Amino acid sequence: MSSKTVPKESVVSFSEPGARRLTNAWRLADVRRDLLLSVLSLVAILVLWEGAVRVFHLPNYIVPAPIEITRDTFDLGSVVVWHTLATLRTVLLGFLLSVVISLPLAIAITASATAARTIYPALVLLQSVPKVAIAPILIIALGANELPRVVVTFLVAFFPLVVAAATGLQSVPAEFIELWRSLRVSRWKLIWRISLPYAVPFVFGGLKVAIALSVVGAVVGEFVAANQGLGYLIATSMAFFKTPVAWGAMIILSVMGIALFQAVVLVERVFFPWSTNTPLVAG
Repeated sequence: MSSKTVPKESVVSFSEPGARRLTNAWRLADVRRDLLLSVLSLVAILVLWEGAVRVFHLPNYIVPAPIEITRDTFDLGSVVVWHTLATLRTVLLGFLLSVVISLPLAIAITASATAARTIYPALVLLQSVPKVAIAPILIIALGANELPRVVVTFLVAFFPLVVAAATGLQSVPAEFIELWRSLRVSRWKLIWRISLPYAVPFVFGGLKVAIALSVVGAVVGEFVAANQGLGYLIATSMAFFKTPVAWGAMIILSVMGIALFQAVVLVERVFFPWSTNTPLVAG
């Protein structure tokens, strides 16, 4: 029985680049499927909402219909865009400030027991203060500008990130730490090479919570004192009984929160694909 030689060209290659392309294709298919399901769910909710308003004759000043919300919100045109960009700027500045301050704090807490005993009580005390109560004090101290709103956003967002990052840095198995210490590796190299990679899933968990809370913090600051932003638009709309506009601003805030959350998820999936199995679209 003679054996036939299979040509090289007919052999399917499973080289590393080919496998990577196949994996990326699967991920893209998952993204498309999740986006389609999300869009269909949103359309179903809007149809049910519109139908409920019309069937039960709900008053406009309590629950307006989605069509009415869309019409009144779009009638404002560039005004809504201006308020949205103002809130987005406050959210991003407060979030970035929380990242810049929280990660070094988490490293300090895990690197030194003395630092942990000193910093943690102060963090818990600061977190326990209602942000609505501290916002007017910040406005008096810092002035009626954007800075108090950024600080309020930071105060709302940073505590979960500190706790998540510190928990991740402390999650390294003890035997790994002992092994590296036996090699006389410096403490900071141990943190950089071992602790931080272990902490990546925890840090991104904290970042997801922080970016969602940043939207809340920005609106809290805008409710207290602001002349721009979606929180300001909601307050002024309700003062003049323009309920559909207020609902439109709330929906924009929700979309903004979802989009920013997905941006953090996307960064994690692209740069740290080994750290999570979280789907690209939440829910």
